[in-house]
Amino acid sequence: MPEDHQTHKDWVGGVIKQVDHNPKDLHPVLREFEQLIESNTRVYMLLESMFQEVPKKRPYSTDPTGEPQIRDYRHLLQVLSHLLTTAPSWNDKSNRVGLVGLPINAILDWPMGTPSGYAAFLDPDINSMLKKVLSAWGEFLKSPESAVVLDDSRSGWFGETGRHDLTAVANIGNTTYEFDEIFICDPSAQHHGYKSWDDFFTRLFREGVRPVAAPDDDSVIVNACESQPYKISRDVKGRDTFWLKSQPYSVRDMLANDDLAGHFVGGTVYQAWLSSLSYHRWHAPVSGTVKKAYVADGTYYSEPLFEGVGDPGAHTHGINLSGEITAQGYITSVATRALIFIEADNPAIGLVAFIGVGMAEVSTCDITVKEGDRLGKGDEIGMFHFGGSTHCLVFQRGVNVEGFPEPGRQENVAVKSQLAVVRQ
Repeated sequence: MPEDHQTHKDWVGGVIKQVDHNPKDLHPVLREFEQLIESNTRVYMLLESMFQEVPKKRPYSTDPTGEPQIRDYRHLLQVLSHLLTTAPSWNDKSNRVGLVGLPINAILDWPMGTPSGYAAFLDPDINSMLKKVLSAWGEFLKSPESAVVLDDSRSGWFGETGRHDLTAVANIGNTTYEFDEIFICDPSAQHHGYKSWDDFFTRLFREGVRPVAAPDDDSVIVNACESQPYKISRDVKGRDTFWLKSQPYSVRDMLANDDLAGHFVGGTVYQAWLSSLSYHRWHAPVSGTVKKAYVADGTYYSEPLFEGVGDPGAHTHGINLSGEITAQGYITSVATRALIFIEADNPAIGLVAFIGVGMAEVSTCDITVKEGDRLGKGDEIGMFHFGGSTHCLVFQRGVNVEGFPEPGRQENVAVKSQLAVVRQ
């Protein structure tokens, strides 16, 4: 997201004005959402109340971007309807430049932090409907029409700022390659050869750009995602109060109460997050066999109550990623997530769990392996579609895994590079 809040304000404010000045029929999936709201008393009450609970005084009289506040669900549906036919873009106007991302998150920011918002985004009927909404958006992002933002204009991903930032994030350490040297593409073709925005988002590295660390040494665990370290926790509990500000890991909730969850009580969790500019495919951290692989449905915009609207200076959930980053521990237990259990060839590692966590708009977790598949270390196992997200590796109790990168690092750890080492 843009470091300059004004950039986001300009873009989101422009979207709202465009919707207000050019009213159109609702997208079919939003008409279905409207029908749910108007036919389900509980859903209606929660969604109406969350807007009413946003204070009328400043700064709540405007949304987090400074534009007039959306005050009811009808206006919300109209804005969402517009967003479902647009792809994320850049804003390079005047002296302000930056990526405009997570627009739905920005629109929902204040109401998400209210008591009714907390209840609403934990509601199964609302989350079921949000899944349909985000799936519809995902289908658009796979269409050729979505590729229009993949040009070299000031709002294009291959404009001066977009290309620079994409390349800077991918150049880890002392490397200085150009985008076309790092990723598979055709710079002479329209949209660099990408067929859609999603095709670009799930882009592949060129051969040899991200080699597998120590391919013949099963004691070396490699990084599953190109990501920044967030947290390392040892001796994690089976159940814990993950919704509190400290956000302790709650293993049984993280692993959707799977029969295998008990193996990880008392174990180690490593968590890291991915920005919107990063490579978004997942890779096997170890060589071994897939024991289970499935997506656990969950929430999409639930945030813990400690992120409420009481501190507008700190509550920047919709302006940048700080809110989602703050709640990363919490969403590992409630958000839609991919669960992949791998029995490592190295008995000193044993069973490992990979958790790909959907974050806000980034909720499509696409698993590309199945139970019984044999994996080599570094093999692809799935991917995220749209935006940045977070992931965890969970190790069993008694597994002596050491050498993780320190949380707080500002640069990504390269995917498939050495992440940690297991000791006998």
